Amino acid sequence: MARLDPQPWMTAEPTRRLLAALEAERPGCARFVGGCVRNALLGEPVSDIDIATQLTPERASDVLGAAGFAVHPTGIEHGTITVVVDHHPFEITTLRRDVETDGRRAVVAYTEDWAEDAARRDFRVNALYAAPDGELFDLVGGGLDDLAARRIAFVGDPETRIREDYLRILRFFRFYAWYGRGEPNEEALAACGKLREGLGRISVERIWMETKKLLKAPDPSPSLDAMIACGVFGEVFHERDTQGALPALLAIERKIEAEADPLLRLTALFEGDPAAVFAFVLGHKVSNEERRRMLRASGGDPGLASDMTKREVRQAIYILGGQLFRDRVLLRWATGEGEAKGWMKLLDFADSWSPPELPVSGNDALQAGVKSGPDIGDAMEQVEAEWIASDFELSRDTLVARLEEIAGEGDQ
Repeated sequence: MARLDPQPWMTAEPTRRLLAALEAERPGCARFVGGCVRNALLGEPVSDIDIATQLTPERASDVLGAAGFAVHPTGIEHGTITVVVDHHPFEITTLRRDVETDGRRAVVAYTEDWAEDAARRDFRVNALYAAPDGELFDLVGGGLDDLAARRIAFVGDPETRIREDYLRILRFFRFYAWYGRGEPNEEALAACGKLREGLGRISVERIWMETKKLLKAPDPSPSLDAMIACGVFGEVFHERDTQGALPALLAIERKIEAEADPLLRLTALFEGDPAAVFAFVLGHKVSNEERRRMLRASGGDPGLASDMTKREVRQAIYILGGQLFRDRVLLRWATGEGEAKGWMKLLDFADSWSPPELPVSGNDALQAGVKSGPDIGDAMEQVEAEWIASDFELSRDTLVARLEEIAGEGDQ
């Protein structure tokens, strides 16, 4: 009998209290499922704890609420509630079977049959269950073998699973990027390629969220290559058929030990082309903050070069800000411009230098006699430019005197 060794998240007090409340209502009605089981078996970090139960959402809510836990109906239409125990969230989902699917969402009915619940899941590695004592259940078969081989395969017929929800095409490549090894499963890859146009039926928000998770994988390149091979890549990335400067950026990330950055990676995939980046962010309704960062990073600055002097670097960091400066340096480096050694020095300098604050304010301009309104902004802009040009050496007294001069010039 296969077992999952006791895990800290399994034996933690909040987990034990939650399971005790469910088991008191009906012994054997709850099992860990999905990502927490998969990752624990792989030795990967576990962030979310999902529990499947034979209790209906209403009954589970009543039982857990009576036990004193906070219950939130976060996905009640799909049988899911979120329960918070001592500030630890757990997602509890009633066993389900699909009644009707349209490629985007499913109408489900509750069941008490663990095998029915397993049969509707996407991949065999996600259809593994663990009892509170660690006993493992591989109800669709192949899940444990897939984990050992680092293989991602659909539950049952790949085309059937994809037609239930076309987002599973991208989920396949995302899971392959994170957990797969070797060549991708041939049946899965063929089904994804055959049904790739179904992604057009999925909301752009869901496409973007899945794409971002894929690009955050330690090395998404093999998965992206598989997407190119079966034609899915062009469906997602606006008819492109190459990874652009992304492989070079990934090599740079490894060299400088940088964290995975899906936004910068996407920008590199489009080789920093502002028009291509704009078309993607517009079409996928990314957040304002994400859109702003990618568009600014791809904008480029002809004054940025790998052989800049320290004075020029300080000025660039002050004007652009540390994040944008770093983004543009990495993109320039990835696209093959300049010398790698020079770009490395720029990044090191950026990490060690903190931009100073302008030692005068709009109030100082008023005190110096500058008229309120637009004149204040113009005066501040002028003295800031002179302060930057001095390599930030002009003192506060000098800048105040300069404001007084500007005020006098305005009175003439």
